[in-house]
Amino acid sequence: MNTINDTNYNFPKQKSVYKGKVREVYNIDDKFLVMIASDRLSAFDVIMPKQIPYKGQILNQIASKMMDATSDIVPNWIIDIPDPNVAVGHLCEPFKVEMVIRGYLSGHAAREYKLGKRVLCGVSMPEGMKENDKFLEPIITPSTKADNGEHDEDISRKDILAKGIVSEEDYLILQDYTRKLFQRGTEIAKERGLILVDTKYEFGKTNDGKIVLIDEIHTPDSSRYFYIDGYQERQNKGEAQKQLSKEFVRQWLIENGFQGKEGQVIPEMTSEKIIEISDRYIELYEQITGETFIKADLTNVEKRIEQNVLEFLKS
Repeated sequence: MNTINDTNYNFPKQKSVYKGKVREVYNIDDKFLVMIASDRLSAFDVIMPKQIPYKGQILNQIASKMMDATSDIVPNWIIDIPDPNVAVGHLCEPFKVEMVIRGYLSGHAAREYKLGKRVLCGVSMPEGMKENDKFLEPIITPSTKADNGEHDEDISRKDILAKGIVSEEDYLILQDYTRKLFQRGTEIAKERGLILVDTKYEFGKTNDGKIVLIDEIHTPDSSRYFYIDGYQERQNKGEAQKQLSKEFVRQWLIENGFQGKEGQVIPEMTSEKIIEISDRYIELYEQITGETFIKADLTNVEKRIEQNVLEFLKS
């Protein structure tokens, strides 16, 4: 099946291209960005050798729907979605931090907690918590925004300000937006029978100095979801939570001896495993949006994207 791995377009007035772990971003005339969501799969900051069918389409479409659903809280960078895998928006200077917010002790926070740590990114975590317990209040645990090939790292608000990564004035705005977006995301998830466990938001500044929401939002790559039904019962029994997120990929990798550390080998991803992962992404799309996922035509996907972007740029 055709998937999108590496693109090499040369659009009119194209200035540069940035290739991240999953997305490829084309600068058009220092005014617009064409962001293509590939089908690459990243875990532990490592790009897996095989792609997941429809993953890029799913991420792009969930992100665009969630941007629409939160545009009254914070302005965002998007102008149009000319293709299932493409978003076009305003050129922004991204902040070099990811605003991670956690409502529950899960994932990275839970792994750190099991090691005996009770402070994450300068934020205290209470004693006596079990994995997947809810925090009394959501905590913000930022990370550095790593360049391609490097690892994101936890960082405290104090260090962000001390190193001049973000000004205090701007950080207060990012913090406020993060809490409000998480609250809206929690409400949307609840309507669909889900718990928004944790997520990350990225922000940038437009040429006129306005802070806007960029990249993706509330997708399975950036967020973790549990099912509300049975959550408390599973917690009481000490059972694993039924979840929809990329965490199941991370857990499979961990079980097969891979956490992105030097010397570790990525386990073989069979055709069956690839289909399973694709189906899980489709499941999340349908669960969080309440809509049936319509698979885009993959006959000649790279040509389709090029034609749709060119058509948009002409207009």
